Formats: sequence, structure tokens, C-alpha cells
Amino acid sequence: MTIGEASRRYGIPVEILQEYERWGLCGAVKQVMGERDYNDLDLERLSLIMTLHDIGFSAGEVELYMKLSARDGESGEDQLRMLDKKRRAVLDEIHFRERQLDRLDYLRHKIRCPERDGKNPV
Repeated sequence: MTIGEASRRYGIPVEILQEYERWGLCGAVKQVMGERDYNDLDLERLSLIMTLHDIGFSAGEVELYMKLSARDGESGEDQLRMLDKKRRAVLDEIHFRERQLDRLDYLRHKIRCPERDGKNPV
């Protein structure tokens, strides 16, 4: 699959794919007659990269995660720590948003059901 085909298939700009290649994240993408040739492993890596972006990893975090995945040995523990850290951050954001919703609902309730003592609603 050429870089243009991979770009269209995954909705990733060609410039981003070229950046991934500079990071060394797409394996040894061969050039065939001036075109890059993405194999199945390269496409799997691109899919993982897209997943990491979708769950909120920054470009630097994606690069580190992918470099760890290319190493042998204990990198699985390092990747798991990264995923756990991101999971905690996502949960913190969810809890923060839940508190915001509670406050919004409280203010909406105050407007809809003003107190009977004649005070102005919020």
C-alpha cells in the first residue's frame, strides 16, 4: 500500500505519515519505484498509533509508546504504566466533568424552582 493509499484509508495526512516514518514508527517502509510500500505490520502500527491518538496521547507520548513497543524485554511494563497513567487522567477528567454537571443541574434547578420566600432566582 502506498503512502497515499494509507493516508486515504486511515484518514491521516501524508505529512503525518512521513513524520511517523522519520520517528522510525512504521518499520522499514520500503520504497518501490519512488513510492513507499506499507506492509501489514506497518498498517497494524498505524492502527495502534491512531488508537493512541484517539485515547488522548500526545505526539511525544505516541512516539515513546511506539519506541517501547519496538524494544524487547521489559517494555511491556513501561507501556502498561503509560496506559495506567492515561487511564487515571481520563478518570480524573470524567469526575471533574461530573462535578461540573452537578453544578449546572443545581443552577438550572434554582432557576426552574425559585424559592417561595420571594428571593430572586440565581
